[in-house]
Amino acid sequence: MINLVPLVTAQAVAFWVLAPIAVLGALGMVLGRKPVHSALSLAVMMLALAGLYASLDAPFLFVVQIIVYTGAILMLFLFVLMLVGVSTTDSVVETIKGHRVASFIAALGFAVLLISAIGNAILGQPVGLDAANGSQGGNVESIAELIFTRYVFVFESTAALLITAALAAMVLAHGEQLRPKVRQAGQVQARMRKYATEGAHPGALPSSGVYARSNSIQAPALLPDGSIAENSVVAAMADRGVVQDPSQLTAPAHEAFAAIESVKAEEGRE
Repeated sequence: MINLVPLVTAQAVAFWVLAPIAVLGALGMVLGRKPVHSALSLAVMMLALAGLYASLDAPFLFVVQIIVYTGAILMLFLFVLMLVGVSTTDSVVETIKGHRVASFIAALGFAVLLISAIGNAILGQPVGLDAANGSQGGNVESIAELIFTRYVFVFESTAALLITAALAAMVLAHGEQLRPKVRQAGQVQARMRKYATEGAHPGALPSSGVYARSNSIQAPALLPDGSIAENSVVAAMADRGVVQDPSQLTAPAHEAFAAIESVKAEEGRE
């Protein structure tokens, strides 16, 4: 008896090529440390699933997978990550009491449903694609007939769950405000209160350099009485002793004032 080589179909080739990509994308989504990397891994997994649907002659699921999931929902995830920003430290903060327990129960229920669906697909008797599509004349028509007749309650319940999930995501993403938001008037009052109690200057600090004679940060600013404005000197430079001597900065001014006074005195004598 001659052993015939089994015929390799295009569906089998597509499965063995796309299934590992989908599994790797799922693992990257779960194990990724950065949310953006997880979202991109999810996109790879969704595209691989769309390819599997196309190879199984399911054009409706193929189009829905590309347009709805990959093109809309996943892009929404990416935009939320870019606008809001999510760090790894946010996941360890429990803003709502008991949501970890509820998440564990929901994950357990989803695992039970997933196992039952996979078991039914493996152990159940397949009907065949031709028999499933033959009643209504096409894949899309057969899916529409099942959704709006036999599974209409499940379909509407899924829509309600999606709305509930969107509201739950908004509640979970809302961070509790521990202190009131300080506006500009409050900031001004806080600066004036600190000035009254601690003597901190409420305005901007004086800049370095003196009257265009020097723009070096080593030259301290001078007050009207000729003394140094200590806030104009960096503390590190003051500790190193590299601050310029203020007498060198005030000497030209003192010489000019002395010359003016001498001229006035001579004019008074005349």
